[in-house]
Amino acid sequence: MPDLVVSITLFILALIIGIEVIGKVPATLHTPLMSGANSIHGIVIVGVVIVAAEANNWLSYVFIFLAAVLGTMNVVGGYVVTDRMLEMFKSNKDDTKGKGGDK
Repeated sequence: MPDLVVSITLFILALIIGIEVIGKVPATLHTPLMSGANSIHGIVIVGVVIVAAEANNWLSYVFIFLAAVLGTMNVVGGYVVTDRMLEMFKSNKDDTKGKGGDK
């Protein structure tokens, strides 16, 4: 039972610290910073695999499933946002060719 209390306490502290850190980032910087940093959540997926080896009850399975789904969504979302941001900086060569003297 004390292990469960310690785990819940660490989870709540991590949640509070995460909200405080993210809350201090201005909105204009949030997307560029988070799009690159979300790929770090691959570590969460590795952690899920390690914890899954120790799982032995239904509550553990539920948390492992949620961690895997949310971690995967965060990794994929980070790459999608990064790809969108990089697309904004690419020049579109088709538009520049058609605007010259094709008339």
